[in-house]
Amino acid sequence: MNASAPAYEDAGAWRTPRPLEAEVVVVGSGPAGSAVARVLAEAGLRVVIVEEGGPLHTRPAPPDAWTAMASGYRSMGAQLCRGPAPMPVVQGRCVGGGSVINGAIHWRLPKDVWDGWIADDPTLRTAWDWDALEAETDRVFARLSVAPTPLTLQGRNSLLLRDGAEALGIEHRPIARNTVGCRGTGRCLQGCPHQAKRHMPATLLLDAQRHGARVVHGLVAERVVHDHTRAVGVAARTVRGVPVQVRARRAVVLAASAVQTPAILVASRLGGPHVGRHFRSHPGASVLGRFPRPVRAWEGATQGWEAIGLRHRGIKLEALGMDRGVLLGRLPGLGRTWAREAGRLDHYASWGVALRAQSEGRVTRTLGRPVVHYALSTADLHTLAEGIAHAGRMMFAAGAEAVRPGVLGLPDEVTHPRALDRLLDDPPRDPRAYTAVMTHLFGTCRAHSDPHRGVVRPDLRHHTVDRLFVADSSVFPSNTGVNPQGSILALATHAARGWVSSGGAFVTPERP
Repeated sequence: MNASAPAYEDAGAWRTPRPLEAEVVVVGSGPAGSAVARVLAEAGLRVVIVEEGGPLHTRPAPPDAWTAMASGYRSMGAQLCRGPAPMPVVQGRCVGGGSVINGAIHWRLPKDVWDGWIADDPTLRTAWDWDALEAETDRVFARLSVAPTPLTLQGRNSLLLRDGAEALGIEHRPIARNTVGCRGTGRCLQGCPHQAKRHMPATLLLDAQRHGARVVHGLVAERVVHDHTRAVGVAARTVRGVPVQVRARRAVVLAASAVQTPAILVASRLGGPHVGRHFRSHPGASVLGRFPRPVRAWEGATQGWEAIGLRHRGIKLEALGMDRGVLLGRLPGLGRTWAREAGRLDHYASWGVALRAQSEGRVTRTLGRPVVHYALSTADLHTLAEGIAHAGRMMFAAGAEAVRPGVLGLPDEVTHPRALDRLLDDPPRDPRAYTAVMTHLFGTCRAHSDPHRGVVRPDLRHHTVDRLFVADSSVFPSNTGVNPQGSILALATHAARGWVSSGGAFVTPERP
């Protein structure tokens, strides 16, 4: 951590209960929580940020993905949704949340997505004014140093995607990332070993701390304390099980993710008909291609190039650098077959297929834990198959000698693009035929001006409990089809500025 940054407080070391008190309690230190905490702390409010995970970024970055997953991912990256084809649900669990262990990718909120939200709820046009969100995005991107990945940091894995997209006439571009001093070591997903990522602990969370905000980690928020009319605090426990009461004199802000936030509301007996419902995500699959010349997919920016020309189809393709151990796990076969492919691991490219799925799931709470229920529809399976086919065709267009689509019912390895036609003409309809991972989670506490259609108001206040706010991607009316980190930051910051400028007891700092 930056030497001038205030220290974090480790609740995991507490042996006895310790009450905490603030004007505003923010649950979660990821992008949404950090953005809100920054605005409120800068306005003079006393803020406590409650975080379950520890400060991964302050330790030497682990060299392998498995150690990183144990340290900074929820359930070691093995949290599964329930459905006909269980998928890992990937979430960060550390100070800074997903910003510490993601690919550092940033997109603006697409205008067509915003238009869809406004068409469904015209009240959002004023509350989520487009020009205001764009201006907030500009400011956030400047603070995080978001810029297109330069050619000097593009590994061959990314440049081959560029070449394949260009050959097929699919629009493509370098990925915009929040880094300064990146060395292209391909370890974004493990936590940058050179502290080049401009994640929350290095930017917005640090800003909040410098204005007096306290970060208490090792503390699990269990429920919102309320009197049925207003929120007054958070009941939590340390990771060792010690109970902790966090009093909020002005407000509670939930920014714990589209999985944990609805679970907290349910535990708080604030589960209305839409809490936990309308869960949306971006399921993704990876495609491997073997090339005559070495690729070394673990070198260069982890994710340096993307093909965006199929976004209207709900498909985005992006380079996906992998740790050697993870890449080895994707190779098929046993014994000599697997050993042969492992021996030419450096010839494999790895690309991701991100799907803007239309399917909706739900989040429930079982035995004190959140559970995601989700199934891809037949239409979504067709779109996923289409994306895999396009990725494979791009690999062949870039010079691949073989492609491994990773779809049950197709050969492990295909050597001609025509072999991928089945994915377009008659793809497998069984979701178990696809190996997918779920990232980018939305919608379980969606915002809507009608209390019968949403959980929070357009200004992100809870519909029925005063002084309770939700600021993470659970408030999004739908998924976005693109990496949402920039949109989350812009919307959370915009909302928090609105709270501050609106006047009233919540935004008037108490004086000693």
